[in-house]
Parts: sequence; C-alpha cells; structure tokens
Amino acid sequence: MTHTTTSRATTIRAWLLWTASFLALPLGGYAGTMISGRINDPLSAVLGGATAGIIIGGGQALTNSHRLRPARWILATVLGMSAGLALGAAAVGYRTSLPDLALMGALNGLVLGFAQAVALPEQVGRRRWIWAAAMPALWSLGWTVTTLAGIAVDQQFIVFGASGALLVTAITGLILNRLLPVPLSNKPAFSPTIAEVQP
Repeated sequence: MTHTTTSRATTIRAWLLWTASFLALPLGGYAGTMISGRINDPLSAVLGGATAGIIIGGGQALTNSHRLRPARWILATVLGMSAGLALGAAAVGYRTSLPDLALMGALNGLVLGFAQAVALPEQVGRRRWIWAAAMPALWSLGWTVTTLAGIAVDQQFIVFGASGALLVTAITGLILNRLLPVPLSNKPAFSPTIAEVQP
C-alpha cells in the first residue's frame, strides 16, 4: 500500500468518524432543553447553549482523530454556544419562522465559529479563519434544513435536528481535513516533535 493510498484511507476514516459526531448535536440540544426549557429568554439561551456546548464539544473532541486539544475545544464550544445562542435568539425576538431561524443560526455560528477557530491548534495559522467564516453559513443551513424537513421548530429548540446536524457535520469534517490533515500515527497533530523544539 502506497503512502498516498494510506493517507487517503486515513483521511476518509477520519471524516467518517467526525461525521458520526452529528449525533452530539441533537443529544446536546435535548439535554439543554431538559435544563433550560424553551429558548425564550436570555437565561434559557445561556444555560441551554452551555449545556448543549458541553455535549457537542465533547462529541467532537472524541471524534477528531487526535487533531484538537479536547479541553480547549470543549471550552470554546461551551462559550460559543452559550453566547452565540443568546445573541442569535435575542436578535430575532425568539421567533421561529424560517428567516428568523436562519438568521439566528448565522449569528450563533458567527460566535461559535470564532470561538472554535481560536481553539484550533497553532499550526493552522491564519487559515483558522476559514473555519470561522464557514460556521455562520453552515449553522444557518442547519436550521433551514431542519425547518424544511417539517420538524416542530416552533418549540424553540437549542440546536437544529439530526437532518441538519448530519449535513453540517459532514461539511465541517471536510473543512477540518483541509485545515488539519490527519496524522498517520496516533500522535496528536498538535504535539511538537523533538526536531521542532530543538533550536
């Protein structure tokens, strides 16, 4: 097996593993709803978003193929989800029409994308802002797909449903693979080698 074939197979496996983390979005949303109830005021948005962020960030930390720092990523996701949901939901007056949810998703994705971009490993460099730029559109897309799928979004959910989550997670997996190629070893991508730390 050539190096190219091995690299391609490893990349595909990493993408599939990351895509499986889409389950963390509806699970996080459900858990957040159990704590905060409907998202109809700033407190419910912050509490629900933070709860969902723990589960979403944790699911992604488990499926990133050793490319992200788990604690840093989870913290960024908690902060991004709580602040982003609070901003987005308040901006649309907690309404749940398709245009309102698309805008709420864009604002949530804006804050979440920035927080997660900062949490990416240093070697990503300025390309981290690709992640930040993509997230508003993707979170808007997630809410659009969920709404068009006929889900009862008028219940003021924290995060879009499984249909939107699967699409968004699959796309973010492609972006992550471009920003952080999968290491062929089990060594975390952000761990410096001896050669890198020697003068």
